[in-house]
Amino acid sequence: MKTYTLRDLPADERPRERLVKYGVESLSICELLSLIFGRGVKGESVVNISQKLISASGSLRQLSEASIEELKKIKGLGLAKACQLKACFEISRRLENKENLNKNKVINSPKDIFSLLKEKVINFHKEYFMIVSLDNRNKVINVDTVSVGTLNSSLIHPRETFETAIKNHAAAIIICHNHPSGELKPSEDDLVVTQNLVKAGKLLGIEISDHLIITKDGYFSFKEKKII
Repeated sequence: MKTYTLRDLPADERPRERLVKYGVESLSICELLSLIFGRGVKGESVVNISQKLISASGSLRQLSEASIEELKKIKGLGLAKACQLKACFEISRRLENKENLNKNKVINSPKDIFSLLKEKVINFHKEYFMIVSLDNRNKVINVDTVSVGTLNSSLIHPRETFETAIKNHAAAIIICHNHPSGELKPSEDDLVVTQNLVKAGKLLGIEISDHLIITKDGYFSFKEKKII
């Protein structure tokens, strides 16, 4: 029986091509594992290995905690691939620890927010709308993604925005989104959304301290430009 491989897929449906075209966030766990492993072994395609690994682990958390010996029990997953996977999870763990350290960071300026989020958003292929919740001492409580997609008033509703702030018991919030194009100038929709949210925040008693547009090269602060 023929083993299903990535080459059997149309070129534009292969994980690598989909990652380049749509962004890494669009890939399934199976596709991500296939990219990490690169290729399968005789009798076991990389797709089959990835699928078996997902089925055997039960959850991504359990997979991340599996030992080298446990991983090697999957047919086609030898020492090299098991080590590759453990290395990927360790990088993720260290990044998570670094982000957790930022949770108590004090925000004194837009530059502080830019430093906090720059590495998080510069590789996104879509617009991510995020909320940075602050306590009454301007310490970061949490950073939450509210929506993904082009910023407009129909997509960004005050309900979801302030639901996140209320959940975090925020005294104030900073709204942020990225421009994958690299353009820092706010669009008309950016301005309308900001005005709507500022009005809603005043009614709820939750201040919007700033709105930042972030690109890999810099940021645009609505507060610095006296738009809010």
